[in-house]
Amino acid sequence: MSNARNLANLLGTGTQITTADIVDGAFEANKNLIINGNFDIWQRGTSFTNNTVTQYTADRWQVYGAGTSTLDITRQSFAAGQTDVEGNPKYFIRLDNTPDANTTWMELFQRIEDVTYFSDITVTLSFWIKANRNISGNDFFSFSQNFGSGGSTSVGTSSSTFNISTSWEKKTLTVNLPSISGKTVGSGSYLEVHLLQNSGATADTYYDIAQVQLEVGDTATPFEHRSYGDELARCQRYYFRTSNSSAGYQNLATCAYIGSTIFRGVIEFPVTMRAIPTFSHTGAFQTLGGFNISSLVAGDGATINSHGIQVATNETGSSGQSFLFRANNDSTARLMYDAEL
Repeated sequence: MSNARNLANLLGTGTQITTADIVDGAFEANKNLIINGNFDIWQRGTSFTNNTVTQYTADRWQVYGAGTSTLDITRQSFAAGQTDVEGNPKYFIRLDNTPDANTTWMELFQRIEDVTYFSDITVTLSFWIKANRNISGNDFFSFSQNFGSGGSTSVGTSSSTFNISTSWEKKTLTVNLPSISGKTVGSGSYLEVHLLQNSGATADTYYDIAQVQLEVGDTATPFEHRSYGDELARCQRYYFRTSNSSAGYQNLATCAYIGSTIFRGVIEFPVTMRAIPTFSHTGAFQTLGGFNISSLVAGDGATINSHGIQVATNETGSSGQSFLFRANNDSTARLMYDAEL
């Protein structure tokens, strides 16, 4: 049955909708439990060099380099019209240990919210992968049920190992996740899907990974393509930053005087975040109103929908005064909000 037989084509026709329609990809919305599996969203940047710690790179994806190991993480582009990987993806992620003279643990993982969804079910992980050298049986995925703050001890389930060649290959791994019956589930629980190795990767090795999909059941179906806007909104539930990538003066908020040298405004988030986020910032900001900024902090009233930003100035304001708070013609000027698991 063709994937072209979508929901719009079938509704109202009297045609019976079958399991085969679903398996064949006719109804693909929200089947992929991985967010940003196509590596389209990179809010934090597209290149991370000499990485020595666990950190986020592409949205929702963390990488790990053990000890003093260093990794370069980059967004790579597919050539237009290539046929090696199905579905015409634009990007893939590269994990490269070339900066490190020793072997390196090149680990990539994502945490999927709410462990209760993953009790006593079969899931299938599919992805495309290649390397710059043939690697035999060194790699596998771990599926860790984490029960959150105050919850039970994590439970791990591992896939079989797989080989990696120098050409793109699609891998499919199916695992049975145990029941969480009797477990205590705290806040912030998740399932962690984690690429691991039996030993460190050989020096001067890189892994290329594309189109990661996790779905319920024992069958890998075609990769689910979601719109850029849909995928961005899913990512922004966990991390959001303002962007001034082309420099200029980006207007951010109107701030009103609240006392002494303090003004306060509201930054509205584009989507509801998973939790009240932590706030940080980089770059230079300014006011339109004659006040020099001395500091920026999170003010009162932080919610999962907005942030009360507090702007301290070098001068004392007066009742009724306000100004426009904006990025100061600085491409690095960003407000960042993190609600990751």
